[in-house]
Amino acid sequence: MRSMNYSRYKALPVVDLDTRSWPSNRITKAPVWCSVDLRDGNQALEVPMDLEQKVEFFKFLCETGFKEIEIGFPAASETDYNFCRYLIDNDLIPSDVAIQVLTQSRSHIIEKTMEAVKGAAKVIIHLYNSTSTLQREVVFGFGQDECIDLAVSGAKMIKEYIDNDNSGTEFILEYSPESFSSTEPDFAVKICDAVLDCWKPAPDNKAIINLPETVEYQTANVYADQVEYFCRNTRYRDSIIVSLHTHNDRGTAVATSEFGLMAGADRVEGTLFGNGERTGNVDIVTLAINLMMTGVDPKLDFTDMNKTIDIYEECTGMKVGPRQPWSGKLVFTAFSGSHQDAINKGRKAMEESNSNIWAVPYLPIDPSDVGRDYEPIIRINSQSGRGGIAYVMDTYFGVQLPRSFQKDFLPYVKAAAEENGAEVELLPQQVFDLFDDKFINVLEPYGLKTFSETQNSEQESAVNAIITHNGEEVKISGKGNGLLDAFTDAFKRYTGIEFHIGNYSEHAMKSGSDSAAITFIEIVNGDNKKTYVGAGVSSSVTKSSVRAVICAYNRMISQL
Repeated sequence: MRSMNYSRYKALPVVDLDTRSWPSNRITKAPVWCSVDLRDGNQALEVPMDLEQKVEFFKFLCETGFKEIEIGFPAASETDYNFCRYLIDNDLIPSDVAIQVLTQSRSHIIEKTMEAVKGAAKVIIHLYNSTSTLQREVVFGFGQDECIDLAVSGAKMIKEYIDNDNSGTEFILEYSPESFSSTEPDFAVKICDAVLDCWKPAPDNKAIINLPETVEYQTANVYADQVEYFCRNTRYRDSIIVSLHTHNDRGTAVATSEFGLMAGADRVEGTLFGNGERTGNVDIVTLAINLMMTGVDPKLDFTDMNKTIDIYEECTGMKVGPRQPWSGKLVFTAFSGSHQDAINKGRKAMEESNSNIWAVPYLPIDPSDVGRDYEPIIRINSQSGRGGIAYVMDTYFGVQLPRSFQKDFLPYVKAAAEENGAEVELLPQQVFDLFDDKFINVLEPYGLKTFSETQNSEQESAVNAIITHNGEEVKISGKGNGLLDAFTDAFKRYTGIEFHIGNYSEHAMKSGSDSAAITFIEIVNGDNKKTYVGAGVSSSVTKSSVRAVICAYNRMISQL
């Protein structure tokens, strides 16, 4: 086995915190959400969205409940500039929604940005520059002082534009020390406070300080330490909204953002389903549903997950993976037999208790709360168990299989799922048809033509019946305590094989006056004492019962 080339890498320094409070905190309210789908997400697409797609996506984000939406980098491309103008000129921005635009700390870029947003009611001007040691030394070739000068010069230019603006636009200022998570913590505080010294925010007029994990280099707890350190040491904590912007290089962006909120942040920038550069941004859908499942109102509407997925996939050309948290097509699906059984029992317990608190094993949330139904939850394959099969038969067809039938049916299901050596998933109708073939329509060598019952006394019944034996009609008769006992007596007299009825149950397969009845019969062989099962279906309970006896008998002699 070859060794991975681990010696080429080293972990970044951790934060020197004597004590930390965030591990004991809980998230008790939704953050301010800012979608960056139309900027950070769009720039990562192989084929960026066109104007029509951007407009559709923007409208959907507004409908979902986003009040802050980053729509682009207007000075970086005519496409972004034109989209910004299109939204403003066509009055497509709801009055309670702020558009956000990104700008670098360069005069001509800031000028173009301010021109792009002219006439908008509410705008977040998002200034950024790279602050990490690696970026400063390798990309820009300057030290900390030059980095601060660059940020402050941009902050002053933006402030001057806003002070001279008389259009009535409400401006909100945002600064990002790009690559915050790989910037020295004390320097991150220093450069942000220098920008804030220029902007002079106040508790009633807050600025946004966004703390990006532009590349995910560390475990989520280190980022939380960095956020807590920043919140403790900035001179402007009561006058700023602390925002998070995490990427998913290590696959932990959701945890990183949740830890960051626990560490004191107020706001989250992210994208639907985590679209973005490299492995993507934090997935706001996952974050929102995570809040919901702890009893916190996420303030975003994902009650129609299928619609959310459709619009995302149509506009971006991306696909939501089958195991994507809360949204993938398989996330509410159980193939495992033990899981299926637990889900089935959990749902029944919920129905019996009438509790409004969701508590079903293996289903952390009710699928219907995100617009999914119960139909795809339990899927049948070779890994399925009795509980899953019982669930499908009951949910789709109203057939409540007794445990003995579940046990006998399971091997047939597994064999069908592994037919021809290939693993396949059985559809509900295929499961029912298999049960029908193996437990109901077992008509050879014996079948039923007609029967009649007469009462000889209060306790004794007589049955006369015409059955078929290998296609030939045969008359049989017998006596007993009730219909089934008398029919069993007649059948035993003709066949010469001793058996008796063990358990019996029946129910209607669907509601209504024309319901079909299904009867489940267990018969016990007089010689080997083994139990054999069969079922019968008819609009008449008596007829379904007699059919079930014949079916169970046919199955018995086929196995002797």
